[in-house]
Amino acid sequence: MAHVLTPKGQATRRRIVAGAAEVLREAGIAATLDDIRERTRTSKSQLFHYFPGGRDQLLLAVAHFEADRVLDDQQPHLGHLDDWDAWYRWRDSVVERYREQGDTCPLGSLLRQVGTASPGAQAVVVELMRRWQEHIAEGIRALVRTGRLPEAFDVDTAAAALLAGVQGGVSFLLATGRLTHLEAALDWGIAQLRAADPTAV
Repeated sequence: MAHVLTPKGQATRRRIVAGAAEVLREAGIAATLDDIRERTRTSKSQLFHYFPGGRDQLLLAVAHFEADRVLDDQQPHLGHLDDWDAWYRWRDSVVERYREQGDTCPLGSLLRQVGTASPGAQAVVVELMRRWQEHIAEGIRALVRTGRLPEAFDVDTAAAALLAGVQGGVSFLLATGRLTHLEAALDWGIAQLRAADPTAV
């Protein structure tokens, strides 16, 4: 039977995960469990109490934490894509997030350490992309509801294409350190949506 944590235990676990995320962002793959224990003021026995699976279980928890941050950093814009100004504010928030992150990806680094072929690592990526695409799709649906896009607009395909463009732009950023492809993907994707606006003059 899975161990059920008390509210205090849940708070302690969250504190350890947040502290581990800080350490891994700063030190990358060179970070050790001792580094994490020192930052989070956690004993070895306490660390393994909350993460009996050891380093891999902790890294997966941090990966979930980092995946949540990907979406949280885009709020409140990602959750309110109900007019064109809101879409451009979201666009700017995405670009700013990756400008601050630079040519490193904490989530990608973590998943490589766990092993991207592991079911846990795959689940983190699949769930992040599902949630991200659904936010974009809901924004497009809001445009349909307000008459800025036609009723027959293919919402799911447009959301998938826009997210694919963003991810391609991020891949270019990680490879080259340049944001130009990410900016182009966002600008082009939003332009394609606006081109279908029947109210445009």
